[in-house]
Amino acid sequence: MTRISGSTRKQQGITLFGLIVVLAVLGCIGVLVAKVTPTTIEYFSIKKAIASARTAGTTVQEIQNAFNKQAEAGYIDTISGKDLEITKDGDNIQISFSYQKKIPLVGPVSLLIDYAGSTAKS
Repeated sequence: MTRISGSTRKQQGITLFGLIVVLAVLGCIGVLVAKVTPTTIEYFSIKKAIASARTAGTTVQEIQNAFNKQAEAGYIDTISGKDLEITKDGDNIQISFSYQKKIPLVGPVSLLIDYAGSTAKS
């Protein structure tokens, strides 16, 4: 019998069970990201639409109509022009909004995200 000489270090690496756990965690994170991404894109579309509507009108009705046109073109269905809070301070018009988006995950488990935005400078 021949003996191979060399280092007697223990082999290291990930086991099959460890690989399955890592893949399951990455899969859950991937599903979560896939479900949250469309709502985040819609939020930024709403922010862009209110910025555009702010410059398009001087009255509440004009701003709401301008937002509704932008919302229709941008496939925004979460809020409408009547949901906007429009305030006027002198010549400065500020538009703000807030809404909640409920994302079903598995069975009775859901993710609730609160979105809010404004044209006011922070």
